[in-house]
Amino acid sequence: MSEASVNRFASKQTAFHEIPVIDVAALVDGSDPEGVARQIGDSCEKVGFFYVKNHGVPSDLVKRMYAVTEEFFALPEDVKDNVHVAKSGPTVRGYIPPSAENADQDKKTADLKEAFDYGAKQDTVAPFFGPNLMPADFPEFEATCDEYYAAMRTLARKLVSGFAISLGLEPDYFERIQTNPITIQRLLHYPPQNPDDDQAIGIGAHTDKGILTILSQDNIGGLQVQNKDGEWITAPPVEDAFVINIGDLVAKMTNGKYSSTVHRVVNESGAERYSVAFFIDLDFDAPVETLPTCVDAEHPADPNPFTCGEYKTQWFTHVYPHLRDEPEILTAHA
Repeated sequence: MSEASVNRFASKQTAFHEIPVIDVAALVDGSDPEGVARQIGDSCEKVGFFYVKNHGVPSDLVKRMYAVTEEFFALPEDVKDNVHVAKSGPTVRGYIPPSAENADQDKKTADLKEAFDYGAKQDTVAPFFGPNLMPADFPEFEATCDEYYAAMRTLARKLVSGFAISLGLEPDYFERIQTNPITIQRLLHYPPQNPDDDQAIGIGAHTDKGILTILSQDNIGGLQVQNKDGEWITAPPVEDAFVINIGDLVAKMTNGKYSSTVHRVVNESGAERYSVAFFIDLDFDAPVETLPTCVDAEHPADPNPFTCGEYKTQWFTHVYPHLRDEPEILTAHA
């Protein structure tokens, strides 16, 4: 896979000026999945972002997730450093300090955010899989992360089935290659940024690299999405709704039909901002190749397929110094 593979895939988004809101109740309960799927497909093709409401995730769970998120980031630095991502080896989970990542690959800005990455627990350590690093003496943190992860995994299955239906595929098309998918549940803290500093930003302009992102954001706001004309469109918080966006792998698999859209976070509110993002990809060995319904005479299949594991390995090695220093830790997958 070439270096260009870590860059954003081409998309055909439009000059949209707002993010659509989709009621997904009929997808979640199975009463009209096709109707919801049509709306999802339209949003993916034109925008790459949409809100979902009536998604079935209890608001109390979301509130509890934010409570432990704020409590975690308020811990002393030495406590957070005890669960630093570098200590997780190939699992690539744990605490990421401010400015340790830089989402803007053009390096026009530096990220101010700090994060904590969590995933499905398993005893065997392998690239992107294994146990989670957890702060000591904070049992409610792990319990709430577990509960929230389970709710996100359930919702992700429903949304991904909607993607499949919208593309003329069987509802379980993606689920067959998501039996043990690479996932990240990312807790995020954005300190207030200086409006006069154009070099530092909450998180710089980027696209997500996987299949699907489910984002919960607090009431501070700051998420911005870029349209075809290069305009930054605000994606404000919507009560009891999640922001959904698709990533580069979907843009790749749909031959550019669906948009992997550039976005960023600008926190000039003067307040602390928190969000929780759930990212789901494919199984490690799943092929990333053009979908059969996205091929015609004018749009041939991409001749360079690769696996999800290959893609994630290249991307994560690009981001994390401990993987670059010990590249062999990502060369074997159990």
